[in-house]
Amino acid sequence: MTEPPATAGTPDMAANAGTSGVAANVGAGGVAANVGAGGVAAVAGAVWRQESARIVGGLLRMVHDVGLAEEFAQDALVAALERWPVDGVPDSPGAWLMTIAKRRAVDHLRRTTRLEPLAQSPEQAPEPAGDDVLRLMFTACHPVLQPEARVALTLRVVAGLSTTEIGRAFLVAEPVIVRRIAGAKRTLAEAGVAYEPSAALASVLEVVYLIFNEGYSATSGDDLIRADLCLEALRLGRLLAGLAPDQAEAHGLVALMEIQQSRSAARTGPAGEPVQLHEQNRGRWDQLLIRRGFAAMLRAREAGGPAGPYVLQAAIAVCHAQARTAEETDWARIASLYDALVRLMPTPVVRLNRAVAVGFARGPQAGLDLIDELRADARLTDYHLLPSVRGDLLRRLGRLAEARHELERAAGLTANTAEREFLLARAAVLPEVGGRSLGEATAEFLGSPGVSSPATARAYGQTLSRIARVLGERTPLSELTGARVHEACQVLWADAMPRGWNRHVAALRSFAAWADVTEISGMLQPLPVTSTPAAGSATWTDSAPLRERTLWTMVRESSAPITAILALDVQDLDLDDRRAITGVVSWRSATARLLTELVADRTHGPVFLSERRPGPGRPAATRDLCPVTGRRRLSYERAEYLCKQATGGTLRRLRA
Repeated sequence: MTEPPATAGTPDMAANAGTSGVAANVGAGGVAANVGAGGVAAVAGAVWRQESARIVGGLLRMVHDVGLAEEFAQDALVAALERWPVDGVPDSPGAWLMTIAKRRAVDHLRRTTRLEPLAQSPEQAPEPAGDDVLRLMFTACHPVLQPEARVALTLRVVAGLSTTEIGRAFLVAEPVIVRRIAGAKRTLAEAGVAYEPSAALASVLEVVYLIFNEGYSATSGDDLIRADLCLEALRLGRLLAGLAPDQAEAHGLVALMEIQQSRSAARTGPAGEPVQLHEQNRGRWDQLLIRRGFAAMLRAREAGGPAGPYVLQAAIAVCHAQARTAEETDWARIASLYDALVRLMPTPVVRLNRAVAVGFARGPQAGLDLIDELRADARLTDYHLLPSVRGDLLRRLGRLAEARHELERAAGLTANTAEREFLLARAAVLPEVGGRSLGEATAEFLGSPGVSSPATARAYGQTLSRIARVLGERTPLSELTGARVHEACQVLWADAMPRGWNRHVAALRSFAAWADVTEISGMLQPLPVTSTPAAGSATWTDSAPLRERTLWTMVRESSAPITAILALDVQDLDLDDRRAITGVVSWRSATARLLTELVADRTHGPVFLSERRPGPGRPAATRDLCPVTGRRRLSYERAEYLCKQATGGTLRRLRA
């Protein structure tokens, strides 16, 4: 069995992640001016790692801008590197840094005339350090930011890591990290959320767990585990639990990470290959981390309230940790906990984990039945653990040739070198079905005389490459059924317009005829293409979503360009005069009634929002994001598609 998949640095960094070492001796009065420049730099670095979050958080309370707060904190660090070799390290280096940074902040505020007269000097101001750090964590994890931006900003301003360390940890070039952090600061400043801790606790916990999971099961690179990221996430989790002691989910996350981290030494073999959970040497599990996890779980229970997602996942980890051998694992209990987790988080990955547990608790066929239900979920199309788990279950059922195919497909989907080699090695010991594979046949077909046009080859290649990725390039043509191809088409193109669907069908039918797999052609039928309705004839009902009804009514009532309507921002609306303050867009009574309901209590951001937040690979401009929900502006293409689906006509056809 593979370890349950995640629900979403450097060695020297890891050494300092526990805030130990040099910093432990700072402030005792024993570090004096005779420390060399290199020693002072080491002390300053250790102090910065410990104190940066408190300093930046305190400055954020003053200047209300994450970027400025970090800039002044960095100025203080530079001052320390200049003065400590001469004057000696102060008895309270953290307080020294805070004082210098606050002086820089006060000077800036006075220069920009944004400061009311100070009732007390910066040195005498109260320092609610816990509140400041908690505010900083919540701000860095605000939902308006993209997940990768939240992670980078949190590691930078809360954990105190350099951009070089963050880039190395995530195998990303340093300039990319710099851009992410700069963009995150700019987004927070422009959205006006850089001061109040307006992010939900769930967003903060999500970021910490994302960091941990990237270390625990690296998505790319040569190594399966990046211990430095795991340790940094543990440090952040412990810090958060200490600052929010009454939050059961914070303690649940700590318990989950402690217990999972306890298995790190046993998760890889001598050559770095993964070792499955039920095959691990449990004598190598770290008992200290397990006890810490149990203690965190007790604190979660003492905090009270219904069990949340992290508490439930921690309870599952506790079940594994309590079993002295793999055979003693209480799989029935784990399956029931996953049942509860699915009710709270019915995500495809949680359902996949549940299928693993059910496969052990009730037999491989029961698990396989649940897995096969997930194959139609487009969100798991490129997720390597789906075919990996399915291959395991097929192997246990004695369907070895099918199991080999699934494991090979999983290897083709993962970007992690160690995991790919592990999956291929497992597949290699299983019997292979002979004959030409789907990948080989696709390459031959695209190079055949019947596909002579470059445009046709490109279009056919796009369709067939997606099908091969879903079904597996090594799938033998002899096992390619029409039902399976049709299922893959439904996963990939269920929402395609008739013309788009028909293009994919034409490509697959041509391939089937060439490869003499006639069953495929019979299962794939083109869709009728309806004629475009006359202008102004498109209609809709009150059952259509409010967003669509508002947009369509405004398009019909306004003479403004549709792109200008989609570009409207809430802050630009003059609801009383029924126009935008820019003067480009105006509307009538029907739109006015709907628009008031659509905007509700929002004060900023796009009027028309998409259904979800932008994905990691498609960042949106700041002005196109809602500062409250993080959802992006509705695009013209998506609006056009929704209109065609509901009315049968284009947006322009709505106008008489």
